[in-house]
Amino acid sequence: MVQSENGSHNVLRDEIIADAERQAERLVRRARRESKSMVDKAVSECKEQCREKLEAAAVAAERERMLILATVPVEISRMRATQAEKELTELRDAVRDRLAARRGFDYSDSLLTLASEAIRQMEGDAFVLQLAPQDTEKYGPSLAAGAAARAGRPDVTVTIDQQTVDIGGGVVVRDPEGRQVWDNSFQARLDRLWPLLRHQMAEHVGLASIYRMEGAAS
Repeated sequence: MVQSENGSHNVLRDEIIADAERQAERLVRRARRESKSMVDKAVSECKEQCREKLEAAAVAAERERMLILATVPVEISRMRATQAEKELTELRDAVRDRLAARRGFDYSDSLLTLASEAIRQMEGDAFVLQLAPQDTEKYGPSLAAGAAARAGRPDVTVTIDQQTVDIGGGVVVRDPEGRQVWDNSFQARLDRLWPLLRHQMAEHVGLASIYRMEGAAS
């Protein structure tokens, strides 16, 4: 009787153990399925995120490329303008040096033209001419006699001021009272004409539009 009970206990124990093992196996299989599903989902999400990031990076790279390409013509124009400005400045310096050296033109006739131009546009009937120290004695008499006629105003009186001015070359014209003064020295004349000359030369080399934009910006 005792052996029968022990046998029953053993059978029950074995069945319990077997059932527990089956449940454990089911739990393991379920855990494996769920973990695989979670891993697959994570991999899929990672791939999607990577794809989105790659697409975003490609869009950003294309936008950056277009911005860089857009700046190329502007940079080329800026470099051309810088070089042209350098050359224009060198040209202005060369013109100033040539005027100071009085090379390549008739200086006496230039004085007559500069004086008559001022007289033609000033009011009054008497004018005083001031010259550089080295010009007063050499050119003064003929300049006083010819400026009024060249200006088309033979009725006005033109005299030479013996007090010279440090202008290098050219002439300063004023009325006796000093109310009107017209500086037609080479330097002043070049300064007044330079914006127009600069623009004309910029037009010649195709950079006038850049200078207009610079002027508008300033």
